[in-house]
Amino acid sequence: MGEYKPQCLSSASPDVRVDKWLWAARFFKTRALAREAVLGGKVHLDGHRVKPGRTLKVGDRLTLNRGEEQFDITVRVVRDRRMAAPQAREMFSEDAASLQRREAAAEQRKRDRDARIESPGRPTKRERRQIIGFIRGKVGRTGSE
Repeated sequence: MGEYKPQCLSSASPDVRVDKWLWAARFFKTRALAREAVLGGKVHLDGHRVKPGRTLKVGDRLTLNRGEEQFDITVRVVRDRRMAAPQAREMFSEDAASLQRREAAAEQRKRDRDARIESPGRPTKRERRQIIGFIRGKVGRTGSE
């Protein structure tokens, strides 16, 4: 039998699946979520939809939609092991336009959230009785009949 040699220890760049790389680069918390995103058409390689088993190479350009965010990234390092966040950020480079677009969208969401009027919440028991009395036409009655 041949000698076992793990992919991540080989001298050449390892063959890493798209879903596994997205997990290792910390775009998704689990590999299952990364796989679902790829299958759901949220990940494109050079403008084309990919399957989770597609292998990545250095220099590949990915477009990734995650929630309301869209990332346009270039693969810099192909690694199949999940590292700390600062090391994971070295695995890719994001386009300047993509970064500006995401920051502008985040700022807009913050402004929208701040501009929203806070609702007073659910009515109290007393307010509910007043509302029901108003609807039934008992305006002005105190309820002590």
